[in-house]
Amino acid sequence: MSSPVAAPATVAVAYSGGRDSTALLHATVRVAREQGYQVVALHVHHGLQPAADEWLSHCEETCRRWRQRGGPITFAHERLPLNLGPGQSVEAEARRARYEALARMAKAHGASVVMLAHHRGDQAETFLLQALRGAGVAGLAAMPREVDREGVRWLRPWLDRPRSQIEAYVRLHGLSYIDDTSNADPRYARNRLRLHAWPALAASFPQAEQGLARAAAWCAEAAECAQALAALDLQAVSGAEGLSRSALVALGPARARNALRAWYRQATGVPLPAQALDRLWHESGEGVSARVWTLPAAVVRLYRDRWSLEPLHEGASAAASGSDRALEPAAGLPMQVPLAAQGSVDLPQWVARLTVSTPRDEGDKALSVPRELLETVELRPRQGGETFQLGPGRPPRSLKKQYQAAGVPAWARRAPLVYAGDLLVFVPGLGVDARAAALPGPHRLCIAWEPFGQD
Repeated sequence: MSSPVAAPATVAVAYSGGRDSTALLHATVRVAREQGYQVVALHVHHGLQPAADEWLSHCEETCRRWRQRGGPITFAHERLPLNLGPGQSVEAEARRARYEALARMAKAHGASVVMLAHHRGDQAETFLLQALRGAGVAGLAAMPREVDREGVRWLRPWLDRPRSQIEAYVRLHGLSYIDDTSNADPRYARNRLRLHAWPALAASFPQAEQGLARAAAWCAEAAECAQALAALDLQAVSGAEGLSRSALVALGPARARNALRAWYRQATGVPLPAQALDRLWHESGEGVSARVWTLPAAVVRLYRDRWSLEPLHEGASAAASGSDRALEPAAGLPMQVPLAAQGSVDLPQWVARLTVSTPRDEGDKALSVPRELLETVELRPRQGGETFQLGPGRPPRSLKKQYQAAGVPAWARRAPLVYAGDLLVFVPGLGVDARAAALPGPHRLCIAWEPFGQD
């Protein structure tokens, strides 16, 4: 085995104690001894199996024995009991928690690289499982050979190696390993595939493992091309107010849907479910001028040919999660806020903040208000009947008409109004009321409404 990395100070190996990870850890320690770097074996104890404590002891003892023989190896483990919610998959939640724990332990031991023992058979199985779930090219790409996540580089150096070569390595070096009896449990999808479907498939198609792994590699290339095309298309259809629907439609369905998937993932960090993408596409056709979709990680809105997206992150309230509350007065109002003294105020219930700044030029100054006016302002909900003056010399008009004229969508009108006493000072989406801007004062401030994530 040649070194899979350029001799870093410390390399981590995910070590379950099974055959594959035992072989990878052993080979890595041999290379590390020759090339002068350290190895840390990372073991995650889920407590899912009755023998989990025995596995932990086995892994710890194996590393201790190799270290006594001169191997540059240390052992680290983390106990990670799972707290499953209703409907959560044991497999999916265990995998998520395991990778988080591996990343934590690697960083704690100064390792920027974590090696995983997945081989060609694992890759072929993953491709099949993803295909059976109806995955697109990103899912069919299966497991990446190399990827950076959470500040760690994850490497799978044996992804092209067949299982038979790993078995031969284990026999050659007389390595002892754990035989996980849960691998025979048909409750898990991968086990059902491996135990029942794969033997018949391999008997009929002896090159199935190699062919499916190669197909996954082709899908990885296709996914990379799709990402690059999405980046170019998003540049062409994006603006300050969101995505242009008409420009997206002009790209054609395939490129438009590809761009929507990339847009959603960039904003939320999670993929857009296929059913959600179908809803967005089919429910936003010609004749639809306004629509709101509440999706797992974001609220997506269409208004006047513009798509906009509001991630549902920590701090976002139910007010951000659907159209049914868009026009309701927000809870917690009225609220007094010392804007002039504080500079900015986070308002997580509206997923935004109010900020003040000094005017940069005469244009800013014309839209500013006296600092004294903002010493203590009050945020109030719309009550109906409010008027707003858009500019000097222009007549005050009802707030509803000003919203309509400015194209402020209904969901954005839930933001609080900023008052100083009985004077309406500022309206998110419209700006400073001209009557407030006309007040004299030597020290001026500008007001802005900034949604989170637009810093």
